[in-house]
Amino acid sequence: MRSGYLRRQVLHHSLTLFTALLALTWATPILWTIVVSFRPLNEPLGRGDVWFGSRLTLENYIQAFELAPFGVYYRNTIAIVVLILAVQLVTIPLAAFALAHYRFRGKRWLFFFILLQLMIPTTALLVPNFATIRRLGLFDTILAVALPYFGSAFGTFLMRQAFLEVPRDLVDAGIMDGCSWWQLLWHVYLPPSVPTLVAFALSSITWHWNEFLWPLVVTLTERSRPLTIGLVRFTQLGEIGARWPLLAAATMIVAGPLLLLFLLFQRQFIRSFLHSGLK
Repeated sequence: MRSGYLRRQVLHHSLTLFTALLALTWATPILWTIVVSFRPLNEPLGRGDVWFGSRLTLENYIQAFELAPFGVYYRNTIAIVVLILAVQLVTIPLAAFALAHYRFRGKRWLFFFILLQLMIPTTALLVPNFATIRRLGLFDTILAVALPYFGSAFGTFLMRQAFLEVPRDLVDAGIMDGCSWWQLLWHVYLPPSVPTLVAFALSSITWHWNEFLWPLVVTLTERSRPLTIGLVRFTQLGEIGARWPLLAAATMIVAGPLLLLFLLFQRQFIRSFLHSGLK
């Protein structure tokens, strides 16, 4: 019996050690970026010397803000993320409610075509989306970056599955009490589905904060470009390529808010994903 206990303890500690090593491996690029961002700019990286420099300095961050209008980039990025999420929080619950609550001809096919969008590569839609934006006269605007994401097949699928978990007796009780469709949605379907909605909101914020290809295609000037596009200029500053300490500092300026947000609210993040069933 004691041998069984020892075996379980060894297995537990081995699994903990493996998980810690896996987490450290995953975090190494982030740790390297943070360390190198404080390395003196005039000390090039060399073999065996890719971490700390002779001293820690903030000159990379200061120069990064001088080389790029990060204030404009932050304003554009926040505007894009908030605009997309605000519209999605309206369109997604409405679409999911229609698919979960009502019965109508062609509902299965409609849901099938919504799911089909998840299988279409984003790059395949660049040309038709770009043509639509040009036809609407929205090129090089914040609205042009946000418009294709006002609807989300992934979010509709998540919320539909969450709405289907709402007890039918609760829905019938609301109908018996004379609730209109929007009262059913607001008071019956949404309250138990908040964790799923929060999980999707976190995914949406992270995805659109890091979006690169579509903003690159549909923007031309600094007035509408987000942080990820502004980061590109730091890859071409040196004669032989990127200046890594400066690029690392610029990367931390771009990714830092998301990292800080996760560190501050990691429990809420994890709890929302666990309650939503999102892996």
